[in-house]
Amino acid sequence: MDFGCGTGRSTRFLQKLGFEVTGVDIAEDMIRKAREIDPAGDYRLIGDGGIAGVTEDAFDLTLSAFTFDNIPTMDLKVRIFGDLRGLLEHEGTIVNLVSTPEIYTHEWASFSTKDYPENRQARSGDKVRCVITDIDDRRPVEDFIWTDEDYREIYRRAGLEPIKTHKPLAREDEPYEWVNETRIAPWAIYVLKKAKD
Repeated sequence: MDFGCGTGRSTRFLQKLGFEVTGVDIAEDMIRKAREIDPAGDYRLIGDGGIAGVTEDAFDLTLSAFTFDNIPTMDLKVRIFGDLRGLLEHEGTIVNLVSTPEIYTHEWASFSTKDYPENRQARSGDKVRCVITDIDDRRPVEDFIWTDEDYREIYRRAGLEPIKTHKPLAREDEPYEWVNETRIAPWAIYVLKKAKD
């Protein structure tokens, strides 16, 4: 399952890797666009309270790419992760890709936070802003910041445990003009399994 699939870009990526994928999202216009781009794909609209009742399927893998950057409270995050846990096969895996707190306090090749100094005082659950600099639309993106410690608490409460955590960095030998990406990780990838009873 691609949880928070938007227009289905990551869903189609998983399909190309050979997975049978169900994309789910709360935004009707995003699901409509995903179906236009990929008419043969399986895209489902869910309510903004979670996925309960939308599918009875069990999944070997659930990917969530930046979806939880937009979910504001710990209780809601715990409930949704609990729902996702309930849809996992016994040995299933959740891959949760999120923005690190550092992304909102530094400059990047394609993001800027310099106009939002208040981000530096933000705590888990606070709204933060940044601007994507490589597109014409310069309206700020609004997310909710969460620390690594608080994500681990969310996972614990939802009956999940991180088995791996990746904080990838860019490499100096890549053909891009990196700003901070080679020394500060803007994103974290948590690989989660059901917690042992």
